[in-house]
Amino acid sequence: MTTFFLARHGETEWHADHRYAGNSDVGLTRHGLGQAAALAAWAVDARLDAIISSPLSRARRSAAPSVETTGLALRIDDRLVEIDFGVGEGLTPEEIADRYPAEWTAFCRAPASSPLPEGESGRAGIARAMPVLDELVAEFPDGRVLIVAHATLIRLLFCELAGMDPDGYRDLLPVLGNCSVTTIVYPWLTESTAAHPNHPRMRLLGFDVPPDRASVVD
Repeated sequence: MTTFFLARHGETEWHADHRYAGNSDVGLTRHGLGQAAALAAWAVDARLDAIISSPLSRARRSAAPSVETTGLALRIDDRLVEIDFGVGEGLTPEEIADRYPAEWTAFCRAPASSPLPEGESGRAGIARAMPVLDELVAEFPDGRVLIVAHATLIRLLFCELAGMDPDGYRDLLPVLGNCSVTTIVYPWLTESTAAHPNHPRMRLLGFDVPPDRASVVD
């Protein structure tokens, strides 16, 4: 079983206006860089075997200080990019609702199944990103891996592993803090897991914990 530490990138320049930044490459703020430094301070004692990042610069720059403090190489995986929000990229929720009212209503009702126009469904995001976890389990079967990615993708993967309906991710998991750490053990194999395919496939050790409070897990 592999211990994964899933971290969202630091605060971006669109954060204050709550603009949708899916596959748009938006830079970090000074505060976001500070959050990345806090994640790196946590990483010093986390006994990591690998650090993997989304290709977007906000994720790579958030992972970079942890790379420096641990001495590990930064690995980039394009499959960890954020969900593409299509016409919603760069817009606030209010702007999307004003310009695309029917599509916004459908997205809010089933955000993993009803993407915004020209966007990617959350279910498609799960399908492309889950193999990354499986490949890392094969490479580090008893290892400890930090993944720096994005709020929506991490929440969708969490739903998939927890046996939850991904269309409920916005209601069930409304917030994921910048550079906070979610710690899971995957795969979590038990008799009940084998007997029930919808049973959680992971063990949750911490959700959305600020790095200065996050345990490195013994």
